[in-house]
Amino acid sequence: MQDNVPLAIEDYEIPSIVIDISGKLIKNGYQAFIVGGALRDSLLGYQAKDWDVATNAMPEKIRGLFPEMTSFNLKHGTVTLVFRGRNFEVTTFRGVRGFSSSIEEDLAHRDFTFNAMAYDIIRKRIIDPFGGKEDMTKKVVRAVLNPSERFDEDPLRMMRAIRFSLQLGYTIEPQTLMAINSMAEAIDRVAQERIRDEFLKTLMVKKPSVGFNLMRKSGLLKGILPELMEGYRRRQNNYHKFTIYRHTMETVDSIDKDPVLRLSALLHDIAKPRVRKKINGRWRFFGHTKASAELTREIMMRLKFSNEWITLVTGLVIHHMFDYKKDLSDRAIRRFIKRIGPDNVDDLISLRKADDLAHGWGSDFEKDIEKFKSRINSQIKKSYPFTISDLALNGYDVMKVVGLKPGPKVGKILNKLLEKVIKKPEYNKKDKLIEILEDMKE
Repeated sequence: MQDNVPLAIEDYEIPSIVIDISGKLIKNGYQAFIVGGALRDSLLGYQAKDWDVATNAMPEKIRGLFPEMTSFNLKHGTVTLVFRGRNFEVTTFRGVRGFSSSIEEDLAHRDFTFNAMAYDIIRKRIIDPFGGKEDMTKKVVRAVLNPSERFDEDPLRMMRAIRFSLQLGYTIEPQTLMAINSMAEAIDRVAQERIRDEFLKTLMVKKPSVGFNLMRKSGLLKGILPELMEGYRRRQNNYHKFTIYRHTMETVDSIDKDPVLRLSALLHDIAKPRVRKKINGRWRFFGHTKASAELTREIMMRLKFSNEWITLVTGLVIHHMFDYKKDLSDRAIRRFIKRIGPDNVDDLISLRKADDLAHGWGSDFEKDIEKFKSRINSQIKKSYPFTISDLALNGYDVMKVVGLKPGPKVGKILNKLLEKVIKKPEYNKKDKLIEILEDMKE
């Protein structure tokens, strides 16, 4: 194989490794075409990332042709070849009943016209049987041939249609949109992991609210995140200009393009409709942060998020209503940092900023929150202890001094020591902490 240096072919830069893979397939009597997102992105003038090759060779033949390359199969009919840390997918032509023998039949079962094109390396031409290039010129998302059939083959394509329209700035062709509206319930057939991944891609577009509103109107949102629908047209109190749902959308749109932040913004008030009560003519939401954190955990577990992600997002949700206007002591600031974790400070501040901005009454609050953030950072910069790992001694020291075996008591003692050094950071010296341990024994 040659080095992975881009080669210019008819204005499209194709990595030489992709040329080599295709060439080897062709030399051994098989067909090979470049397909998928890389071709679409190249035509749009974007830097292509994922390069895919379609062929009439069966998976076992593909693996046999490239014994020197690491390969694996995660998708049916697809062999992923690994070259210098990058993955290149080689997929056998697909048809109505499994594999097919022609590129035309394969393209007929792809999702949208701009994804149903192929580049013929031998003839150096683009095969475009369904008008993908024309639809790209018109800026239209159009399902290939019959939209209902394409969505029945894979209902996740309905979410992808909406996401592509947002990413590319395209409109969804009327028949394709009608098919989404009529088939929205079919999303229940899709594995939660796949929904999660597509859901995150939608969250990462410039203005996610447009996508969520399309999913709401089509009925998709009801099958993906029904809890979000509970806040639709539910009014709040005078502190909020918008309904619960609209407030959530405003929060998501205004927060930084980070997946954890966007997800936290989407779910920060998710349980508000369930705790909403009218008292003396005013809507109140007692305990909504705790309830939202619990519901966030349920939703993220359902969508198969990792424990790490669940911990990060639920932590931001449960703490997002902190009081930054109150004149707190340095000790109280340190307790706040300990409670939320120093690594989470910036994300929590970002969430609170977006949340307050989404109240709809302007940005006068920003001076106060920036002052609060500055005070937090001043405490962090002093390298004060905020976690057990910051203490000048560890669990083995505790066991040795107190005479304990490994167990939960050791952790409780370490937390007590941390509380003491939060109050008085100068106590965080090994001899002083041992002295405190000795006193605790008495």
